[in-house]
Amino acid sequence: MTSIAVSSDVFSQLHIDVARNSTDDFNLFHDSRNWDKIKDNPFGGPITMGFQLESLLEGKIAAFRRQNGEEQLIAERELHFSNYQFSFANAIKAGQLVEIEIKPSQFKADSLTLGNRISVKSDSSLALLGYKKETAQPLFLADADFAAFGDIRTQPDRSFLPSGHFLKRKFMTTSNGKNFLCGSLRDQTEFFDEIQDKVRFPEMFPCALLSSALLEKALKNRHDFEKNPMVYTSHKISLDRRLLAKLKSNDVLHLLIKPAPGSAEHDFGEDFAAALDYECFGLVAENAVLFRALICLAPLELIVKALG
Repeated sequence: MTSIAVSSDVFSQLHIDVARNSTDDFNLFHDSRNWDKIKDNPFGGPITMGFQLESLLEGKIAAFRRQNGEEQLIAERELHFSNYQFSFANAIKAGQLVEIEIKPSQFKADSLTLGNRISVKSDSSLALLGYKKETAQPLFLADADFAAFGDIRTQPDRSFLPSGHFLKRKFMTTSNGKNFLCGSLRDQTEFFDEIQDKVRFPEMFPCALLSSALLEKALKNRHDFEKNPMVYTSHKISLDRRLLAKLKSNDVLHLLIKPAPGSAEHDFGEDFAAALDYECFGLVAENAVLFRALICLAPLELIVKALG
């Protein structure tokens, strides 16, 4: 059993701006000039991005793995998938102290799983709870297969496919990757070095591009972001590190989004509005699945009631 890791960090508004600009996230909750336009916004100012916080956690866990000699175990057991499962309990604002605790690692040989429980507090109040696991197979949406979709590059950006998926096309750029790392309080030189021709994208960066895709999907459906705000309640993500290691600058990333089975799509301004689960995928060359994610969004009103 390895030791518990505890650390403290602080996001500034500049960190929030850099992270949201690098991912094209235009959610008003992060906007220092427009956050107060959100109806009944309880947070009293801009808040950090969920993926931005998860990127910070990615870096903390990676350092934890190195310190405890776990990288060799991951390689020997071929634990190619990074899995994140987090529930959001509260928002983190600029200037608040962020306290991160990583519990001792647990390795289960029967299921080939190396995992850690993680909790995050902001000014001593619980903000996030969940785990990070390294596995040989993806924990979420493992059966997804897009081989029959053909050449997605021929489909228009920001369009709905015959399958019902919304398609958003993004490009992996080193400049955005660097800025996302800086906005996540991480060292970009661990991943990028032009002199040494090093380009290695962090795990959470391509996943973070889902925010803009979800926002653009809502915008296409004429969603009112001021009157009917929505927030993340949970993220479940499985990422293939083998495919991530092959990504280069300007590689295309196809983001596919569709309501999960049993989660009928609706606009959050409707009287019966409830939480909505989305199945999300990031596809790279030959429709290979870089990551799979279950993203839960809920009307702000439900969150306010829960917090109250």
